[in-house]
This record gives sequence, C-alpha cells and structure tokens, in this order.
Amino acid sequence: MSPHPAWPATPPAGVATGGKRAPGGARGPRRRTGRIRRSGLPYLLLLPTLLLELLVHLVPMVIGIVMSFKELTQFYIRDWGTAPWAGFDNYSVSVDFDAPVGKALLHSFLVTVAFTVLSVGLCWLIGTAAAVFMQDTFRGRGLLRALFLVPYALPVYAAVITWVFMFQHDNGLVNHVLHDQLGLTDKPSFWLIGDNSFVALLTVSVWKGWPFAFLIVMAGLQNIPRELYEAAALDGAGMVQQLRRITLPSLRPVNQVLVLVLFLWTFNDFNTPYVLFGKSAPEAADLISVHIYQASFVTWNFGTGSAMSVLLLLFLLVVTGVYLALTSRGRRTAQ
Repeated sequence: MSPHPAWPATPPAGVATGGKRAPGGARGPRRRTGRIRRSGLPYLLLLPTLLLELLVHLVPMVIGIVMSFKELTQFYIRDWGTAPWAGFDNYSVSVDFDAPVGKALLHSFLVTVAFTVLSVGLCWLIGTAAAVFMQDTFRGRGLLRALFLVPYALPVYAAVITWVFMFQHDNGLVNHVLHDQLGLTDKPSFWLIGDNSFVALLTVSVWKGWPFAFLIVMAGLQNIPRELYEAAALDGAGMVQQLRRITLPSLRPVNQVLVLVLFLWTFNDFNTPYVLFGKSAPEAADLISVHIYQASFVTWNFGTGSAMSVLLLLFLLVVTGVYLALTSRGRRTAQ
C-alpha cells in the first residue's frame, strides 16, 4: 500500500519518526562551529601582535644568547654563523673582576646602580610631591599640570640635545646662571666630562622622568575617597599625618608598580647617556648600557658584549622576581 499523498515519502533531515526533531540534527554542528569561531576570534586578533613580539624581541634575544657563546669578532661579521664556539669563555672574561674587562664592567655596574637608585628615588619624590600639591583646587591648576608633563611629552633626543647646549662650558645656560648670575662657583664648570658628568646625567634623567611618576601618582590619588581626608581633618589630623596614614598606604599598590617600571627604564637607559656624551661616556657616567655598546660596536667583540647583555638580563630578572615576591608578601601581610 502506497504512503498517503499528503505525507512526504521520507522524513526531513534532523526529524525523527513522529514529527520530533532529532537531538543530533543539523543545528548541533552549526552551533558548535559558531561557538568555536567566537572563542577563537580573540586569539586570531592577537596573532599579529604575537608574531611582531616574536620577531622584534624573542628572536633577537635568542640570537644574542647564541652569540654570547661564540668568538664573534669583526672577522666573522659577514657570516657570524661560522664563528668558532667559545663556550663560557666570554662569561668568564666578563666576570673576572681582576682583569681589565671585568674590572671595567664592575665599575660600570656600580655606577649604574648608584645612578638608578638616585634617579628613581628623586623621580618618585618629586612626582609624588607635585601630585599631592595638585590635588587642591586653585587658579591655573590645569595649565600647571600641562607644563609638568612637557618633559615627558618631548622626544628624548630633542630634550637631551637641548640639555647638551645648556651644559656647554663657555656659553651654556647652566654655567651662566650658577657662575655669572648667582656666583655659586669660582669658575665655569665642565659638566659633560669628569666627575660632574654624573651630576649632569642624573639631572637630565630626573628632569625627564619625574613627570611620569607625577602622572601615575596623580591617577592613583583619584581613587582615594575625599571623605577619608575630611574625617581625618575632623579628628585633628594635620597634613603630614594625613599623608602618612591615608595617602601613602592607599598609594602602596600604585607605588610598587611605579618603582619597578622606573627601575627597569632607568637601569636600561641608553638614549640619555648616548645623546648626552656620545659613543664614549666619561668614567663617572659610564652606564652599563653604553658600556655594553662600546664592548660590542667599538671594540668589535660582539661575543663578549652579548655575554654582558645576557648577564644584565639575568640580573634584571632576578631583581624583578625578588621585588615581586617581597611586594606580594607585603600585600598578603597587610591583608
């Protein structure tokens, strides 16, 4: 007997006998495909960034590590892959503090540590003081905030070159003010050579670095409720007590990140001393970044320079790890 003419001979896809839709019909795979596409879209959008990060940072870092184990000099620059392996000889030369190379590297490291500690401390101190001062409403506050951010907004090369002219011995603005106008020095000083070069480098670093600390601290102060200061004022707390009991404890998470970022930026700073002093920095301002550059591109010993770079990377990783461990432990203890 033939089927009823009003009924289809076979049920449609995804429909079981009795007119009910089968659980494994056509919509199931489509939903799963759409869900996979939606979940994979963020990773697809991140793919160009990951590739650029791989090409710009990771690949050169791996190449630098390989170069540190080779006797790579000017004779092998054309085809550095043919340079003979040196093992750990480059590292041994770098950390032999009795030899000239190791002694010079140790001196540069100590100068960099002193420079970083002073620069980060002064940047944080000036930036925090300016941010706290800017919390009060007064006429011209917006203009003053904009002026404070000018050193941070200027290109590094333009700002440092301006300071080079200001530090000139004969016609520089610094000697004109200190010697000619104020009479604080017996004679014009040499700021770009000798021991004064460290002061000049520190001045430029603090001048262009403290606005960043000011910007970060000022943003952190916006999250502190004004009611806390009003209640403290009613209880008789002065400005210093409010700073110690409210402002600094509330800014602790912001300051922890700020100090770490300033430390890494300052310790690795290459543009400022290079533009200020050129390829050969004075001994008093011989930062480790410029020292590694000289060891690589002036003496043409790229193997030793790469080994110094790897040692610097390990040092920064250790310091960063210890700092993060201590700060996280401090947060847990405070909680």
